Amino acid sequence: MSSGADLLRLAEVEQLVLLAVLRLDDGAYAVPIRSLIRKAASVDLTRGSVYVTLDRLEQKGFLASEFSEPTGEPGGKARRVFRLLPPGMAALRAARRALDRLSEGTSLARPRG
Repeated sequence: MSSGADLLRLAEVEQLVLLAVLRLDDGAYAVPIRSLIRKAASVDLTRGSVYVTLDRLEQKGFLASEFSEPTGEPGGKARRVFRLLPPGMAALRAARRALDRLSEGTSLARPRG
């Protein structure tokens, strides 16, 4: 039997993808999500893992997606753009709280202030 807390547990890649979507806001589609994670977290995800993770997070109700208008160049394609939903934000906050609690009393603890 799973508890409500189980529903909020995120794998590391899921956390990275959700945080990238949050930071990118309206520009959150797979290419810049992957690029931001590589740049900010020094984690080089494959394109496939980004797409699989985005799909999984949407199935969990943490993200929503829609297709943008096609890009302006000839033959331009629509992009699947993602946005963070309230349950996704709640999952990120729960993960952060868990890390903060576990790191208390260690050199990794965040200063209180």
